[in-house]
Amino acid sequence: MMSFPPTLGVLLAGGLARRMGGGDKPLKGIAGRTILERALERLAPQCDGLILNANGDPARFAHIGLPVVPDDVPGFAGPLAGILAALDWTAAHRPEIAWVTSAAADSPFLPRDFVSRLHAARILADVPLACAESGGRAHPTNGLWPVALRDDLRHALVVEDLRKIDRWTARHGAAQAAWTSEPIDPFFNANAPEDIDEAERLIQAHGDT
Repeated sequence: MMSFPPTLGVLLAGGLARRMGGGDKPLKGIAGRTILERALERLAPQCDGLILNANGDPARFAHIGLPVVPDDVPGFAGPLAGILAALDWTAAHRPEIAWVTSAAADSPFLPRDFVSRLHAARILADVPLACAESGGRAHPTNGLWPVALRDDLRHALVVEDLRKIDRWTARHGAAQAAWTSEPIDPFFNANAPEDIDEAERLIQAHGDT
């Protein structure tokens, strides 16, 4: 496996969870463990530290023992605001780290080679960004971001009111790192109550790999 530069991980949990009926999707349980615990267990070994991007009272995540970093762009500006918050936090608290990887905190099956394959894709394509795809479908929230682009991202969010990830990444160049979606899509999201049931079924059928 190729080596890659030190990379900080951020799990994005800043959404409003409307389809789940409110509350925190990552704190929902699947087969005896929360989705957040499952995501942390998969991502932590790949990163040089982890933070959680979440808005509201951070005390509800105190049990995980990670820094909880809120958006500082008002109005629930979407995942780009969470990515920006992570880039800013890294610059302030971990200035030796030049890369941040983000993943949706409601993803219980994140790949265990997530960070290495994102780096490999952006190096091969000679571009500064990389995002995940599986089964031919892009997952722009799950990506790799250089801290050096944080001022550009802040301008896009605050001045241009840009919200779509792919519109911003297209300006700089983003490689796609591809995973198979069988038998389990590694970027499966638990967005609604029926997704919790589906995740339970997948674990029963294929194991907790």
